[in-house]
Amino acid sequence: MKKRKIGLALSLVVAAGTILGACGNSGSNSGENKKEKDQFTVAMVTDVGGVDDKSFNQSAWEGLQAFGKDNNLTKGKNGFDYLQSKSDADYTTNLNTLAREKFDLIYGIGFLMQDSISEIADQRKKNHFGIVDAVVKKDNVASIMFNENEGSFLVGVAAALSTKSNKIGFVGGVDSELIRKFEVGFRAGVEAANPKAKVEVKYAGAFDKADIGKATAESMYKSGVDIIYHAAGGTGTGVFTEAKNLKKADPNRKVWVIGVDKDQYDEGKVPGTKQSVTLTSMIKKVDTAVQDLTTKAKEGKFPGGEVITYGLKEGGVDISPSQDNLDKDVLKKVEEWKQKIIKGEVKIPATRDELKDFKA
Repeated sequence: MKKRKIGLALSLVVAAGTILGACGNSGSNSGENKKEKDQFTVAMVTDVGGVDDKSFNQSAWEGLQAFGKDNNLTKGKNGFDYLQSKSDADYTTNLNTLAREKFDLIYGIGFLMQDSISEIADQRKKNHFGIVDAVVKKDNVASIMFNENEGSFLVGVAAALSTKSNKIGFVGGVDSELIRKFEVGFRAGVEAANPKAKVEVKYAGAFDKADIGKATAESMYKSGVDIIYHAAGGTGTGVFTEAKNLKKADPNRKVWVIGVDKDQYDEGKVPGTKQSVTLTSMIKKVDTAVQDLTTKAKEGKFPGGEVITYGLKEGGVDISPSQDNLDKDVLKKVEEWKQKIIKGEVKIPATRDELKDFKA
């Protein structure tokens, strides 16, 4: 009987210790959860181009990294992060994953994610989303847009005044409303600066097919084109590859590529030489826009339901700072056109129909 009482007492002590331990753990977890809850978190989903596409996905990620650095955040669930999409089928899944992980702000990078963002935003109305290069009219979605046609006009002027053959190329990724803004602005710039020059337009049908980009560039350069502007994401790396191969085979040959979204001067560097085949680049400051919107959201000023547009006037697009391969006279003309656009003296077309009526 005595032994049974001792056993019962020990059992009660153990049980009490377990309860107290559980309470202690609960309090500890609450503290951790509270800390995580109070700390602003942000993440993004890339399109198929990937986070290292040397284009707009990479630029967006650099914007989140800069935001993280400014706010002492680390990469991961309690700071800033990304998920990479290998195919279109990954978009909705990746966005949903980040929503379940309770990130405060979730980006879809690229117009290809428009439908997926719209779908997830309806399902998760308490979450905040951002989309780049598309408009989703939902109260919990902020849309970031750019006047790519304005920046493309400037590099069109540069191409028109730099070409020796008067044959210029444009390689787009997917033939879409967005990429046609690049094409149309570029063609308008060429036409305004050099009516004798002609622009050959080709679409690869994808943003992640470097082999198609290379084959398209090969065909264009063989036909006498000496400058190609690409708006094709990862596909554009193939354009650079072909130009670099031609330059390496014949260092005196004048073949050029105009980069997009980021300053792609380094992408054009020919191995074993000091030369770059990058004439210039049309930079689209996705990093700045993403960092700006994320800061607003952190401060409780998330512009849900709004469309924020960045053009030349807002500093959202421009010609790249790497200008070693452009003549001073060309740069002077580019600057003249830039100021005209900023002042509203000329409106740059954004569609093929508008291009038909465009007069510089």
